[in-house]
Amino acid sequence: MPGRRESNKAEKQARIREAARALFTQHDFTATTMRSIAQRAHVGLGTLFSYADDKRDLVFLVFNEELASLTERALAAPRASMPVLEQLMALFGPHYRQFAREPVLARLALQELTFYSAGKQALAFQSIRERLMRGLVALIDRAQRSGHLPLHPSATLIARHVFFVYAGALRAWIAREKPGAAAGLRELRSLLTITLTGLAPD
Repeated sequence: MPGRRESNKAEKQARIREAARALFTQHDFTATTMRSIAQRAHVGLGTLFSYADDKRDLVFLVFNEELASLTERALAAPRASMPVLEQLMALFGPHYRQFAREPVLARLALQELTFYSAGKQALAFQSIRERLMRGLVALIDRAQRSGHLPLHPSATLIARHVFFVYAGALRAWIAREKPGAAAGLRELRSLLTITLTGLAPD
């Protein structure tokens, strides 16, 4: 029956997600095999491949659901009444705090997402990232229309620049042995301050 099949599918996916999370966190990514994940999840290897094309895809099977929830929390955090810098910090802060709690998994996801465009989980990941980018563009656009940022360049271009600063800072921070969220956010604040104030002489 459809309801029973969907329930069984969701239960298998949950077991696969937890097995992959445990093995990726406790063991080296390279040493972890699709077979070992299938065995831990108590599913057949063929069943595992119906959920993910490869180990990289499995990283995002683990990561996507949490990332979607994290993105929604992040997008809800900024308030239009805040200064632009504080809005940006409110937007990116949840990512730093979540990644600091699970740095091993965060490092793995950030490492594997480079050129991640193919795979069963790729479309979901790209949709989540685009949702964050749309929210960032909207934030910049509001700041431009309220006179807190210049109208040129475009909100889209400014948002891309801000996102690249954030993404680069995030990777440099998470690579540390013990990435603390507070230290990472202080550095991000300094970098975004340069972005907002510019480098032109007074």
